[in-house]
Amino acid sequence: MTSSLFTPITLRGTTIPNRIWMAPMCQYSAEAAGPAVGVPNDWHLQHYGARAVGGPGLILVEATAIAPEGRISPYDLGIWNDAQVEGHRRLTAFMRGQGVVPGIQIAHAGRKASTDSEAHGGSPLGETEGGWQTVAPSAIAFSDDHAVPHELSVEEIRGVATAFADAATRAIAAGYEVIEVHAAHGYLVHEFLSPASNRREDAYGGVFEHRARFAIEIADTVRAAVGDRVPVLFRLSATDWIEPDGWTADETVRLAALLREHGVDLLDVSTGGNLPAAGIPVGPGYQVPFAARIRRETGMPTAAVGIITEPQQAEKILADDEADAVLLGRELLRNPYWPRQAAHELGAVHPLPRQYRRAEPKRA
Repeated sequence: MTSSLFTPITLRGTTIPNRIWMAPMCQYSAEAAGPAVGVPNDWHLQHYGARAVGGPGLILVEATAIAPEGRISPYDLGIWNDAQVEGHRRLTAFMRGQGVVPGIQIAHAGRKASTDSEAHGGSPLGETEGGWQTVAPSAIAFSDDHAVPHELSVEEIRGVATAFADAATRAIAAGYEVIEVHAAHGYLVHEFLSPASNRREDAYGGVFEHRARFAIEIADTVRAAVGDRVPVLFRLSATDWIEPDGWTADETVRLAALLREHGVDLLDVSTGGNLPAAGIPVGPGYQVPFAARIRRETGMPTAAVGIITEPQQAEKILADDEADAVLLGRELLRNPYWPRQAAHELGAVHPLPRQYRRAEPKRA
């Protein structure tokens, strides 16, 4: 049979060999201080290396901070200096050697920064506990547990946009071939988009066009930094799951059309994360309809994510034209070889690396 999952896709100058992609997932395993702060280490090489051997077409490395204050936790990866670039080259070289396209998600956590690692509960950290002053479009805390963030000035906003561009430049130098801007899950770009977190009254707040300005400026600066041949993706939360006071699916469709005009090649479509009280109806494929709607109404290619666990389920999403790729997260943590097992189940050709060829499953 011909499998949609194992059909290559070309975005600008990059051909990705299949449509099973690894979603960015923080490992909270970098050094928190010193000369190796934010640098990928042996854990990251092992983690991403195992998934690369498993055979996804694209690996998007976890949310990687564009500045120290943009980290979710002190243990996040970074790409704001050259020492970090050298560490990332270890990852991209191994991925490329396995036939996987290396990609990276560049991010700023905004008001959700300065928290402890997930393994230690993820609670906000005060400055005496190794934390730092957070920033946001408005001085509104994420929750009662979080500190009130500093409201960014217009000059500071432009500085953050420049930092995204600088991070993208370093990412290309590190060997990444796809750049994804993190504009979802309640982090800084999403905070600007949502009226629930953006109460500004200047050119960056209020009406949709003003709230979208920061995202568009980042799209422009990143595109200018990486040139015409590098694919640029955006991860968006399609809804805050609180309407009409939050960011909505209708606004996401409007933004998708604008981002396409500004050089973005594909949207990685998630939801939620900006409001702790949001009620999210989680279930298999629950976010796929948002990716399908964006694709249908704007022509923007999309990747679907959210409890996609079975090969036939993933295959149907693509066969039904609901998305152009699927992103697996927790499923690849549980089973790094999911792509190769999916190929066997779907009758597609996706041979194991030569070192493991003796374990190739026999077809009936």
